[in-house]
Amino acid sequence: MGITERKEREKKELRKLILATAARLFLEQGYEKTSMRNIAEAIEYSPTTIYLYFKDKNELFYALSEEGFRKFFSYVNNISEELAPMDQLKELGKVYLQFASDHPAYYELMFILKEPMESEQTAESWDLGMKSHGVLTTIVNQCIKEGHFKDQSPDVVAFMIWSFVHGAVSFKICDRMKMYDNLNHDYLINDSLKFMNHLLEKN
Repeated sequence: MGITERKEREKKELRKLILATAARLFLEQGYEKTSMRNIAEAIEYSPTTIYLYFKDKNELFYALSEEGFRKFFSYVNNISEELAPMDQLKELGKVYLQFASDHPAYYELMFILKEPMESEQTAESWDLGMKSHGVLTTIVNQCIKEGHFKDQSPDVVAFMIWSFVHGAVSFKICDRMKMYDNLNHDYLINDSLKFMNHLLEKN
């Protein structure tokens, strides 16, 4: 490997280290209490080095959000269009839970931690989020065409479904299910999703 290739690899590895460390500190300390200096100290580099990769903390958070939404979209966009719309809706709930289970740190950064809105690139990050949400609204509209959710706004139905699944995931990730310690939490969440699907089919 030549010098140029090695330096490029080292740059990519350092960028990954910065992102991973920032994600950990954002979750442990909160976004507001984490500084670029904190991140630099954690990886034993100078703050100047961090600024070679990210102009400020907002841009760093944006990069984490973008990567999270990219992963998220790969999950929700992988549902077979050969399934009936209602079955697609059920599958969407399953893959949402799977993403949260596979990537709890990303999920918390994307949907639970209050994120900064000052970054000029925030709109780009949310474009991936809107594409992911668009999968839900498209499926809901298809369900409506097949006679489900009569006289209901597709936006209201989509928001209700998202709110339910997000709430269940958030309770688990934020360790707010202690009152159910006599039950398997994954079992409880999955069976609750099945019950919601049952109610949706009746409408």
